[in-house]
Amino acid sequence: MLTDYHVHLRPDELSAAASDHYTAANIDRYVEAAGRAGVSELGVAEHMYRFTEALTVWSHPFWKEWALDDLDQYCEVVAASPIKMGIEADYIPGSEAELEAMLSKRPFDFVVGSVHFIGEKSIDTEMYTVWDDQGDADEIWRRYFETVAEAARSGLYDILAHPDLVKVWGRAQAQPSRDPRFYYEPAIEAISESGVAVEVSTAGLRKSVGEIYPAPGFMEMCVEAGASFALSSDAHEPGQIGFEYDQALQFLDSYGVEEISVFEGRQRAAPRSRRCRPVTPGPEKWGRFLPSCF
Repeated sequence: MLTDYHVHLRPDELSAAASDHYTAANIDRYVEAAGRAGVSELGVAEHMYRFTEALTVWSHPFWKEWALDDLDQYCEVVAASPIKMGIEADYIPGSEAELEAMLSKRPFDFVVGSVHFIGEKSIDTEMYTVWDDQGDADEIWRRYFETVAEAARSGLYDILAHPDLVKVWGRAQAQPSRDPRFYYEPAIEAISESGVAVEVSTAGLRKSVGEIYPAPGFMEMCVEAGASFALSSDAHEPGQIGFEYDQALQFLDSYGVEEISVFEGRQRAAPRSRRCRPVTPGPEKWGRFLPSCF
């Protein structure tokens, strides 16, 4: 079966109002698009920083600007739909207790962990960017993967999103002087110890770097460490669901990965074979996605 667990119900624009996107009608559009893309199990993982509750975890100026919505309203709408309910929750070192308190009060099926900031500086936005400081790329990469390792060991997450996001700008930014595998090692060790699933995401194909997350070297090390994997597109509109999954499946095949992780109620079910036929939702639409494997 094919999953897409890292999906957003609206674009990354301040003008994209919750009232227009957290609706049954909009979810219908995503369900229908998933069916067309052959995705059997769809899950939404909205950015945590878009909710006012996130300010109990971190009060960075970027979050203060974007935290406009009510998390429980989002949960209520998604819970009434056929798709699985998740959230993309940034890892903020030192705020683990606050994040756990926020997450534990809601009935998520899975929590996607991401690292977008190193300290007060952003990895992948032009505002607050870490690259403006003309920082040492080796230091940025070191700190990034050490933070990913902390996120994995925190126990807060079921899936690690775009685990090598630091490469997002590709050659547009300075590259580390050492083999990237040197920087991957702390994260790989933590992934192996924690058992958190590693996201294989086609979103990188839409970014400057132009390649899947994670990079081949990172993926190879994950496989050697016995990691499990989740499959996602990081879609921000229905047409991006299952984006370039043919490439993702070739990527997984090249490493001998035949199963992907599925979650419900923060529990990982038995891994599912990718070689399943999707059951496209019919007119009733609000039935659960179900795989039919052979």
